[in-house]
Amino acid sequence: MNDDEQRQGAHGEPDFEEQVRELLAEGAYTIHPSPAPYPAIRRRGVVERRRRVAAAGAVLATLAAMPVGAYALSGGGSGGGVATAPTPSVSATRAPSPTPSPTPSGPARPATEGQLLDGITFERAADGLEKCLAFKRSGAMAGDTDPGTPEDYKIILAMRSTGDSNTPGDGMYVVAVREKPAEIYLICNIKNGETQGVTGFGNDADVIPDEGPVLIDPNGGKLYQQSFLDRGNWKLPFRWGVIGTVKPSVAKVTVSYGDSSAEAALDDGRFVASGVLNEQVTLAPHVKGYDADGKLVYDSDEDKYYQRTLP
Repeated sequence: MNDDEQRQGAHGEPDFEEQVRELLAEGAYTIHPSPAPYPAIRRRGVVERRRRVAAAGAVLATLAAMPVGAYALSGGGSGGGVATAPTPSVSATRAPSPTPSPTPSGPARPATEGQLLDGITFERAADGLEKCLAFKRSGAMAGDTDPGTPEDYKIILAMRSTGDSNTPGDGMYVVAVREKPAEIYLICNIKNGETQGVTGFGNDADVIPDEGPVLIDPNGGKLYQQSFLDRGNWKLPFRWGVIGTVKPSVAKVTVSYGDSSAEAALDDGRFVASGVLNEQVTLAPHVKGYDADGKLVYDSDEDKYYQRTLP
């Protein structure tokens, strides 16, 4: 048996390797490999990149919309993780937190802004009153009446105070009234943020049997006087004030003092007047009261309880 017969007998068919060689030889110049589909592959790559960028953008937008409280540092380490608590969607709305209503505190305001003088604000006057009450409370003796808290008072006058030889240095007067449990007037002098003295007194109308329609409070003399040691040599200009009470029939109160005059503010049954004096005086302020028709119903020159001359 020759070699060809041996190969065919062994495989039962023509030699496979030989057949492949013949085919390659025949189609060496006619078979060309198909070009790689580059454009299609590139398009698929671009689409894939865009899809990934869009997905990443959506994640970032979601993270930006999440509240800060949704994040928590884990274990205080350098790596932080997002809290696993559920987070609200971007479109979720939050109900506004209720704002607590302010609790009223401090003294009541005067009836008119004209009762706060010389650039003294209500806040500054209220702070002065609080210091005065603390000062009075710190020096209280056994049996003294508790002066109360600022909330118990109403400020009726605040003005600058002019120093004299007895109390040198300018400062501020704050006048306030407490109605309950008993009416009390408080006159406080403050200099350089420190309380210099506090005068407290009740309503003298209770002890005057024939009280007129206007009552000038004699305890308020320090508001319109300088020290008697400086008589005839007061420090000028001098800011003065006069306080008192009025009956409901009184519609207007005027005060003249040396070269100055003023119409008083009426504040819940009280009158408060103030002005600036530019000359030396020996007579106390002259006070007049009028009814709604303009009729004179009170003249301090005719008031037997009022001291017309200065000490």
